[in-house]
Amino acid sequence: MNRSLLRITAHLQLGIMFLVATGCAPTQPFFFNESPDLQYYLNSATQIEYPDVELDSLAETTEAEPPLTIGNHDYQFWDLTVEECVSIALQNAKFFVTTSGNAEFRQNVAAQFTSATADQLGSIYDIAITQSTTQSVPLTVDGNGNRVLPRAVLRANQIGGVEDALSEFDAQASAFFNVSTTDRQQNTTVPVPLQTITTTQQSAISKRFATGGVATLRQQVLYDRSESPPAQNTLRNLNSVWTAVLEAQVQHPLMRNRGTLVNRIPVVLASLNEDVAITDFEIQVRNLVRDVEVAYWNLYVAYRNVSSAVIGRNSAITTARTARLNIANGTGTKQELAQAEEQYYNFRARLSSALAGSNVLGDDRQGVYGSERALRDLMGLSATDGRLVRPIQEPSLARMEYDWDECIAQLLYLSPELRRGRVVIKQRELEQISAKNQLLPEVNLSLLYRWVGVGDTLGPPARRDVSFPSPGSSALGELTGGNYQEGAVRLEITPPAIGGRRERTRIRGSQLRLHQSRAFMQDAERLMVSQLSDAIAKVATHYQLVQTHAMRWQAAEQEVEARLAEFKGGRSPVNVVLQSQQRRADAQISYYRALGEYNKSVNYVDYLKGSMLANNNITLSEGPWNKKAYWDALERARERSAGKQWKDGVSRPSVVRQGPLLNDQHAAGMSHESGMHNQLPTDSVILEAPRNEMFDVGEVPLGEMGASQSEMLNDPSLNPNPSVPPLQSNPPAQSNPNVEQVPLPSADQLPDGPSILSPNGGDGGPTSSRGAIQTAPEQQIASPVQHASNRIHRVTTQSRVIPTVYEQSVEVGSAPVPVKRTPLPK
Repeated sequence: MNRSLLRITAHLQLGIMFLVATGCAPTQPFFFNESPDLQYYLNSATQIEYPDVELDSLAETTEAEPPLTIGNHDYQFWDLTVEECVSIALQNAKFFVTTSGNAEFRQNVAAQFTSATADQLGSIYDIAITQSTTQSVPLTVDGNGNRVLPRAVLRANQIGGVEDALSEFDAQASAFFNVSTTDRQQNTTVPVPLQTITTTQQSAISKRFATGGVATLRQQVLYDRSESPPAQNTLRNLNSVWTAVLEAQVQHPLMRNRGTLVNRIPVVLASLNEDVAITDFEIQVRNLVRDVEVAYWNLYVAYRNVSSAVIGRNSAITTARTARLNIANGTGTKQELAQAEEQYYNFRARLSSALAGSNVLGDDRQGVYGSERALRDLMGLSATDGRLVRPIQEPSLARMEYDWDECIAQLLYLSPELRRGRVVIKQRELEQISAKNQLLPEVNLSLLYRWVGVGDTLGPPARRDVSFPSPGSSALGELTGGNYQEGAVRLEITPPAIGGRRERTRIRGSQLRLHQSRAFMQDAERLMVSQLSDAIAKVATHYQLVQTHAMRWQAAEQEVEARLAEFKGGRSPVNVVLQSQQRRADAQISYYRALGEYNKSVNYVDYLKGSMLANNNITLSEGPWNKKAYWDALERARERSAGKQWKDGVSRPSVVRQGPLLNDQHAAGMSHESGMHNQLPTDSVILEAPRNEMFDVGEVPLGEMGASQSEMLNDPSLNPNPSVPPLQSNPPAQSNPNVEQVPLPSADQLPDGPSILSPNGGDGGPTSSRGAIQTAPEQQIASPVQHASNRIHRVTTQSRVIPTVYEQSVEVGSAPVPVKRTPLPK
């Protein structure tokens, strides 16, 4: 029994030892007041979460209406000119929905805007952000409160603004308070404990000058107290001593970093950085204005495309009625009626794509609705707000001629891209000066002058006749007495590393970057002149295309009239009539496309020359400052005016700018040739031909095509000839019982779309007053429409095209001698 008890006890002891050696703890601890709701339990480290940000959405976002589609025409026309569109775009622009560069054709960045970041797009905040950018290297002082000497190359490649660069010359204050004690046994034959309390207080202010020197004013208070017994401290008269120190120190470099030239380079570089930011801002504004004008003319052409489709559709309807009438009279065939139907549905499909856009190959991808949305994106408006923008400003037909030497002079002077390149060259030159300065040895001269006062107390003395080291003496009293003064002179020489490999490599790198910038600038000028050459050539080409397509349109109109008359008389098949109508529609839209491209080409020439903003009366200026800034500037101006000018003095660095940017007239004066852009007289669109018959090229302006959607999308007069039965009426069966009656779509079944129709006839013939081309007596049409850029004036002009005389050759280039353009306002 006892053995078993001993055995159990031994096993229990072994188990306890094992538990103690391995440890014993539950896998899940127990907590009092534990809640079954594990609200703080997370079973994943990362997940998609929504940020906690308070941001009010724009009304254009939350109150946008459903998009305009084929089945939704709930809108009112909003007639706008180019000036109004540009003004709205600039007023709403916080970010510029455009791309950089000066390409003639740029993609719409609205689709990429949401996937980009704010730093990738231009905005009205860019210049202010550049001005407020600071260096990551802080201003530092040493242990004595002295500002460190110039940071040299660290400041040469300035990335901040002017205020950050000027902060290098700000005064820097510093202070510290230190207390230390000593309690130890001294190494002497007689054991003497050493117990002291030392206190140091220092405050200093240090400032760096433009010449590279650093001036420091320093104040110190030292307190030293010894707790050793007086009998054992035979060398000390007082147990505690106060020391007051006032120091003035000047440090100045003698070789490296000496002078205003190298020390002001970071400030000038920062100022040039702001110039680059301003130039980039100008480029973004210019591109936005250019994109708005291009989108405006694209929308205009889209409206004219709809007009051409409507005219073609109505012509097909009229032809189908005639084919049905021929079937009723026994002179037509089912084949002719089917061909007319196919032509109708062809124009119906073209009208649908021209109105709302389509991704089908060969169709208009944007249409009126898509082009209008693109213009709204640039103007900063909602995608749909119940209004449909309608261009009411007709494109110019005035012929433009340019003086090549003036254009090159204006390009080289006014182009913001080239101006930005010259700023970069000036930056590289200053960086090279700074790099060369670092090759000099660092020789610094330091001058120190010190006033010292020592006493038993810090405050004023009890009696004036008590001086240190007598008890009751005052440190401040000794300091103000000026009896103790000290000075120091220090010369530090630190040459570059033997061989100066790093410094010489830095100089070589700056030289290569300078040569790179200059070579890039030369090639940029060469390529921009090439772009300008291509743009001016495109102006001449597009103007010739406008004339050519106008004559083509005129010929197609005459063919339609002749073919339709022959078809009605039974002397021509219907397919010939339908083909002529198709060619007329193609000629009409080709004319308006050429006219739109001509106006965009003229705008692109001014865009490249850098005069587009000035021609649009758009100026860039900074916003107002607070009143204190103006008062400070006035005080500084009065201060400088009261000083005396040093005649032999120089400004370092030297001039980096030539003053404010002047206008294009100044740039044109830089060339040896004279004469600005020239505009032909009022008959600049007239070609040489007999004036026996005139055709009106300019259709009814878009603003006069109806004040509502119903007036523009419907035509009440699809039956101009009472002898022709309506489209929806079937011909009499007894006229030809062997011909199968095929119903055609009625006027009520026509698709909705902008309808620019003739009130007197749907075939666009000579009796049409709102068709593409109509005959009328020769007369002058006054259309004083001023372009947004004030560079093209639609003066009183003969907006006619003389019909082609095929027996005679037409000399296209026989235009009157061009006259000078009106000079731009100063």
